[in-house]
Amino acid sequence: MKDREAAVYALMDIFELGGYNNIVLRRTFKKNNDFTSVQKAFITEIVNGTLRNLMLMDYIINKFSKTKTNKMKPLILNVLRISVYQFLFLDKVPVSAICNEAVEITKKRGFKGLSGFVNGVLRNISKNVDNIEYPDYNNNFVDFISVKYSYPKYIIEYWLKNLSREDILKMCEKNSKAPDITIAVNTIKTNRDELFKLLTDYGIYAEKIDGFDELLRVSKTDDISENDLYKKGFFHIMDKSSVFAIKKLEPKENDYVMDICAAPGGKSFLCAYFMKNKGKIISRDIYEHKINLINNGAERLGIDIIFTEEKNALNVYEEDFNIADKVIIDAPCSGFGIVRKKPDIKYSKSYDDIISLSQIQKNILNICQNYVKKGGELLYSTCTVSYKENEENVKWFLKKFNFELVYQKQILPHIFDSDGFFVAKFKKKG
Repeated sequence: MKDREAAVYALMDIFELGGYNNIVLRRTFKKNNDFTSVQKAFITEIVNGTLRNLMLMDYIINKFSKTKTNKMKPLILNVLRISVYQFLFLDKVPVSAICNEAVEITKKRGFKGLSGFVNGVLRNISKNVDNIEYPDYNNNFVDFISVKYSYPKYIIEYWLKNLSREDILKMCEKNSKAPDITIAVNTIKTNRDELFKLLTDYGIYAEKIDGFDELLRVSKTDDISENDLYKKGFFHIMDKSSVFAIKKLEPKENDYVMDICAAPGGKSFLCAYFMKNKGKIISRDIYEHKINLINNGAERLGIDIIFTEEKNALNVYEEDFNIADKVIIDAPCSGFGIVRKKPDIKYSKSYDDIISLSQIQKNILNICQNYVKKGGELLYSTCTVSYKENEENVKWFLKKFNFELVYQKQILPHIFDSDGFFVAKFKKKG
């Protein structure tokens, strides 16, 4: 199977079977193990790039096709989508190669009669791609953002209640690009300078990040988790915003830490580094396979103070009341801060989801605040930009429980050069 054809079928899996982009891509590469690292990178770029810009792709196709996208056969639609994405964002790929490959896939998959249609639409778009008319930014801001950056209108209208137009524009623009890969240095085994040199020796470009001695930004690698340094446990993959949250929590040697929704374990691992592998970390999740992820990660990293528990954050465990120095609640959320990594979130979440998730978050806070001892601290975080799930929950929590707010920040991707994230740190009064 050729690379563009694989991209088309990956998209069809995501849309028709409800698959997650990262899982579908992993499965695609496993089935077609003869793909080179360059081909894998190209397929990943096309699939994730098309997902990030899906509504824009459909808008453009509908401008130039008499048959609208909602009437098209799935294969034809996704062939057109990946082709338009390449026109717009991969300017080094020749137009002729894009069109010819699209026609070839169409014929190969039993739609020879539609190959002329595909070729005609794509040739027309390629000639006019720089002259497409979009909604006006000043007079129709919601439609402009919805089309240009592929967001449902409801989320833009929701953001406008608490964010400026400029912040929304810059955030959406940032989220339309592929994310950086950042890694947290396992200081139990190494240090940043040593790891920097080791990565460079492997031909991986590493960059230090100001204000974050715990992190390196890496590039020129197709899958960092296949590197020997990863397998030896010298680092784990972690976004800058999550590192920022744990730095604000300030875990120390011999602390008793509870990480309530811990999988895949990144925050627990970073706590262990800060604690110099001394103390106790209870890492919980509701699913066995996620618990296994945490256990495997801790073993790889050489951490022996993490103890996993398959427990539900919505259940009450009275035996744990008032015992933890630090409690981490990285709550389930709408995920609008991580659309660079999981672009399908934009199309799968609704306003009703935001309301129901904010209630789940309150329920978790209501139960898990009991586990913090007097003078101890609770860290509440989400990977979203959503007032109801973030600032509104903080106000509710402070009214209801005997805690004081120590710190609060909504992290916007374009300002912090990271995932969108929210952090609130509370201290339990004596």
